[in-house]
Amino acid sequence: MLRYSADRRAIGYLLFTVFLAVLQWNFTGFQPALYALYLFMSVGVAVISHNHNHLSIWKTRPLNLLTSYVISIHYGHPAIAWVPTHNQNHHKYNNRPGDSGRSPVLFKTNHLLALLVYPTVTGINQQADIKRFFAELWQKDRRSFWLAASEYLVFFGFMALVLLLDWRKALLFYVLPQQFALFVIQIFNYVQHVEADEASSWQHSRNFVSPVLNALLFNNGYHTVHHYRPGVHWSELPPLHARHAHKIHPCLLQRSWWRFMLWTFFIRPFVPGARPVNLRQEVAARDAVTPVPAPSAGS
Repeated sequence: MLRYSADRRAIGYLLFTVFLAVLQWNFTGFQPALYALYLFMSVGVAVISHNHNHLSIWKTRPLNLLTSYVISIHYGHPAIAWVPTHNQNHHKYNNRPGDSGRSPVLFKTNHLLALLVYPTVTGINQQADIKRFFAELWQKDRRSFWLAASEYLVFFGFMALVLLLDWRKALLFYVLPQQFALFVIQIFNYVQHVEADEASSWQHSRNFVSPVLNALLFNNGYHTVHHYRPGVHWSELPPLHARHAHKIHPCLLQRSWWRFMLWTFFIRPFVPGARPVNLRQEVAARDAVTPVPAPSAGS
């Protein structure tokens, strides 16, 4: 019943995350190493949530809805919210004006403070997309409206239940991991687009091409081709990226996420003369010598 056999890994992540939550709540309590693993799995669930709303995991609607319920509990927000904020908005505007998740926000340049405020401000901005989405569903498709609303009912109902059972455990094993997952997935979006050229066909996104990162997080690092073909399953992104990587400026092909973060936000501000690559200028100079074709349906 899976659309792609590769999603056995996604289901495995979800089941293991549920297992860790139950294990810590009922048996181990807070154990630093186990909790760190749990935080990582929560981020993995956030990535699964993104993928699931681009291309649903199952062939049947009830299983997809059940999966969305489980995702929401560990991601920290009903998974359906990806549709208006990401699928319909971010992929339409791709960090151009109109994108409610545009980076940076509140600031004109990229720096550590801009990075840190981005998840909160973006989350607030995206509420308008969600409200508009539900208003349109109510007018056009009442059945889909109630199915989407059920994700909110299940999520908030579950959170109310665990808070009533034991608010301390609920904060530690649900609320804090949820907030961590929401924060990190927004940080991913920020660094995938900041200092790129949103007006370009191929230079609009930063890619993190580490095999380890992409193995752990469902090829989430291959961002340019994800925007090029958002309906392509995550397991098919590496060969698609390989076909088009030569069109992408080398500064947007980062081997290490950690090295990029350390250099960009903690070292570069203190290095005299260090600055981002002027992509429009460099790409224009390169294309004057070897033109790079824009995306097309047949490429």
